[in-house]
Amino acid sequence: MKLSKFRFDLPKEFIATHPAKERDESRLMVLDRKTGKIEHKVFKDVLDYYDNHDVFVFNNTKVFPARLYGNKEKTGAKIEVFLLRELSKDQRLWDVLVDPARKIRIGNKLYFGENDLLVAEVIDNTTSRGRTLRFLYDGPYDEFKEILYQLGETPLPKFIEREVEPEDHDRYQTIFAKHIGAVAAPTAGMHFSKQLMKRMEIKGVEFAYITLHAGLGNFRGVEVEDLTKHKMDSEEIVIPMETTEIVNKAQTHKRQICAVGTTVIRTLESSVSTLGELKPFEGWTNKFIFPPHDFSVPTSMITNFQMPLTTLIMTSAAFAGYDFLFEAYEVAKKEKYKFGTYGDAMLIL
Repeated sequence: MKLSKFRFDLPKEFIATHPAKERDESRLMVLDRKTGKIEHKVFKDVLDYYDNHDVFVFNNTKVFPARLYGNKEKTGAKIEVFLLRELSKDQRLWDVLVDPARKIRIGNKLYFGENDLLVAEVIDNTTSRGRTLRFLYDGPYDEFKEILYQLGETPLPKFIEREVEPEDHDRYQTIFAKHIGAVAAPTAGMHFSKQLMKRMEIKGVEFAYITLHAGLGNFRGVEVEDLTKHKMDSEEIVIPMETTEIVNKAQTHKRQICAVGTTVIRTLESSVSTLGELKPFEGWTNKFIFPPHDFSVPTSMITNFQMPLTTLIMTSAAFAGYDFLFEAYEVAKKEKYKFGTYGDAMLIL
């Protein structure tokens, strides 16, 4: 499977710049892999396709305000810092991306906030993920973290070409977000409202949760034509025992297991026994799923309409089938569906 197969023309007007007015009222395209049929619905209609004891698996990661703006010492040049991963609480070390990267050298100091509330020093310039910063802050850790998050802003993807607005604080987050650690929201989960989940509960649908802290893997482009040569950045995942019990019971009873988003798909497929059962796990995954792939756990999935050349569209194509997915994308453009983080949703049965 080649990278160039995932290149397609996507005019800017197809990219959603704001979320739907109500979470569960975005549009929903339904793909039936058995019949090849495509239907057009509203997201809250997703419930019509599931019954008592079917299972939805959600990613309950929580996005933190990962984008900071600071100034470089001496020159005062404006520098954008994107926090990726905390390396050490005691030493206040973080892996970050900086922009413009060429202006930053080891030993440079960066200043953030009014009256230089936080100062950071660049201590490593050679990591595959960008840079390592040490924040020079002597106060208690909780106080430092509070200031860091106060100075940060919601890390909307760059293709949403606008300033961050107050509504993004809530809408670039799922309603079940619980464990802080992601720099990108699990977007398929953002379509679920409290009302919809209540209706699902009443119908007897069961919920299970995994955690995948979406990191740089969501931003880093694929730079090799042969997809087998692409290396995903490792991301932290947790599959609790309770989730494995719910999922494996559903498998035994031949119930549907819906993976809500590509992060859930990757997590579920990262910890499977030789018998195809889900196993509890806590650690890291760099699993990259692209066509062809035999799935062990999910029987259906929900995903957004993804951007060209991303690992997200490759995972969706592995599940739907490459030809069927691209047929659906052509239909989506004709029907003016919205693409990207705040875009419309697709249910693949």
